[in-house]
Amino acid sequence: MAVSKQFLTFTQQIDYLRNEKGITIANKQSAEDVLQRIGYFALMGGYKELFRIPFSKKYKPGTSFDEIVALYQFDAELRELFLKYLLQIERHIGNLIAYHFVEVHGISQTEYMNPCNYNNASRNKKIIAGLIRKLHGAITTTDYTHVNYYRTKYGNIPLWITTSVLTFGSLSKMYNVLEQSLRSKICRHFSNINQRQLERFLSVLTKYRNVCAHGDRLFSYRTVDQILDTPLHAKLNIPQQGNQYICGKQDLFAVVIAFRYLLPKEDFLKFKRKLTIEISRVNKKLIHITENELLEHMGFPKNWMNITRYTLTP
Repeated sequence: MAVSKQFLTFTQQIDYLRNEKGITIANKQSAEDVLQRIGYFALMGGYKELFRIPFSKKYKPGTSFDEIVALYQFDAELRELFLKYLLQIERHIGNLIAYHFVEVHGISQTEYMNPCNYNNASRNKKIIAGLIRKLHGAITTTDYTHVNYYRTKYGNIPLWITTSVLTFGSLSKMYNVLEQSLRSKICRHFSNINQRQLERFLSVLTKYRNVCAHGDRLFSYRTVDQILDTPLHAKLNIPQQGNQYICGKQDLFAVVIAFRYLLPKEDFLKFKRKLTIEISRVNKKLIHITENELLEHMGFPKNWMNITRYTLTP
């Protein structure tokens, strides 16, 4: 069993980075302040890899502490930017589920608590049972004023209230097990995607939403799930390995593609402008990482900005 690493003061951590790792530190006190706020593990454990010589634990000569901090701050800006639009999509999907379910089944909470009002194919039964438990937790929680209000005043919590407190993951699962006709109605609110594509989009976005919300490293994160191929993959001429696109499937660019399909055009353009600014800003601060290297770790093709040049149709 490996020996646990020993405690080091903030000053000792800086000395270790400077003397043992060869990292350039221009201002020792400022660097200590950064480690106090961020933590050694969160900073070095999460963002050092791009600064290392490949297949080595040595850092590229001249690597500075400030560069590593710049990459960390870039990732923090990415989380804030992506979370903003992930929450927008989460709210939109929740509203659509509630609207079309209530349109068919009525406003009584007993309707969405009834397993019979879902697609009860054998593969869905376990998911539906778990969903009902989540819905029960949502209507019995005392954490939300608006839920308490409807429970006290009406003795009934309509689905549009319940979906407002469900997680993105629960909403994704709820969409997956809705009756086919309801899935179809929801899907029609988005251009040029089918039910299966929307299901995959939501599955991948759920994972990225959790990464953003928990403050984990975002720029190089990959999911196990993949979005389905879209016309944008082909139009951007993304390289393939066999018949599999090498990016835009389970990486951060897959989220960008999902945004292109699920966000209103003006919102996507605002998102893209802000993303372009952040990438440009960090590239000016990074000396030992090229823009192509950064984009590759993000899963972005070199021509990613052309995403708005093409239509969503085949």
